[in-house]
Amino acid sequence: MQKSVIMPQHISRRRFLSQSTKTTVAVTAAGIAGADLLAGCVAPKVLGASSAFVGFEQTPLPYAYKDLEPVIDTMTMEIHYSKHAAGYATNLNDAAKAENVDKSKPLETIFSNMSAYSAKMRNNAGGHYNHELFWRCMKPNGGGQPTGQLLTSIHQSFGSVEAFQTQFTDAGKNRFGSGWAWLFADADKKLRIGSTPNQDNPLMSVSDVKGTPLLGLDVWEHAYYLKYQNKRPDYIAAWWKVVNWDFVEQRFASM
Repeated sequence: MQKSVIMPQHISRRRFLSQSTKTTVAVTAAGIAGADLLAGCVAPKVLGASSAFVGFEQTPLPYAYKDLEPVIDTMTMEIHYSKHAAGYATNLNDAAKAENVDKSKPLETIFSNMSAYSAKMRNNAGGHYNHELFWRCMKPNGGGQPTGQLLTSIHQSFGSVEAFQTQFTDAGKNRFGSGWAWLFADADKKLRIGSTPNQDNPLMSVSDVKGTPLLGLDVWEHAYYLKYQNKRPDYIAAWWKVVNWDFVEQRFASM
């Protein structure tokens, strides 16, 4: 299992660009299913979420750092996972200890009352959850189009896959500063698109958009800057080629 590397929560672009590709983090074998990686975190359904819940510890990537090339370069994946995401997991556990959070329950259980927790908990719980979802929203040789009930619902909600992708792309492209673009389902299982700042997500009581996240796109600069520099729209356009629609469909079907 990969070993988390502790880092400060925020890292400057200069330091990010100067990171070495060397790491002592071991990479798990490719091809492990996302659901298997979340084994042991399953609990009664919360907020209509998928049956695969997120715990407080960082789980191994379901592919190697290089496997999303050329869309996401190896160095970006390595730094993103082993430093940024690992830092969120470490800081989350520190906050959970300080605030007496029951870590035997899924992480999702705290989001409905997010305002009761500290800024450290909000930022790092969101950062950890969002990244655990993000890794599984992608796969080598992904892309294509959704199928089944998800495809039907996309047509019902947005008119076409193309219209959905345009609206989702705009949500990510137009997010001011750092944040996330989301495909999520509301309480009536109707598909919606929105974006959140920083590490917020639609499960949080403090979020302007609310629902169950199905597909999330990280538009923080550390997710794309090495390869795409300031060209966020280019990153988003390429990212569709690695989307793991099987995972998204499973989440939607489990609601």
